[in-house]
Amino acid sequence: VQLQASGGGLVQAGDSLRLSCAASGRSFTSYAIGWFRQAPGKEREFVAAIDWSGSSPYSADSVKGRFTISRDNAKNTVYLEMSSLKPEDTAVYYCAATSLDLTTHLYEYEYMYQYWGQGTQVTVSS
Repeated sequence: VQLQASGGGLVQAGDSLRLSCAASGRSFTSYAIGWFRQAPGKEREFVAAIDWSGSSPYSADSVKGRFTISRDNAKNTVYLEMSSLKPEDTAVYYCAATSLDLTTHLYEYEYMYQYWGQGTQVTVSS
């Protein structure tokens, strides 16, 4: 499966932004999708993930209540709705796909994902 992340940009603190991860190739519903981010000088970290059906979203504590992950299987797309953005949310955001059937906390680990998209830059100014 090929993944294309988009929707990043420059926003102000408190603003909202929606990222999209469009998939092509093999059956989209065979994959759970995760979002990760990497800030300058920091390691990549888990943001959120969603299973193939969209019934079990899972997110990191740092974004709970502010970020929402969802998917539209008819459009082969996963979304990351980000609200109340903070300067510390500034990072390159990546989407990734895994065919593994994982329990929720395992979605946090990069090595569980087989496919990665290119990143999209999100910059939040104070």
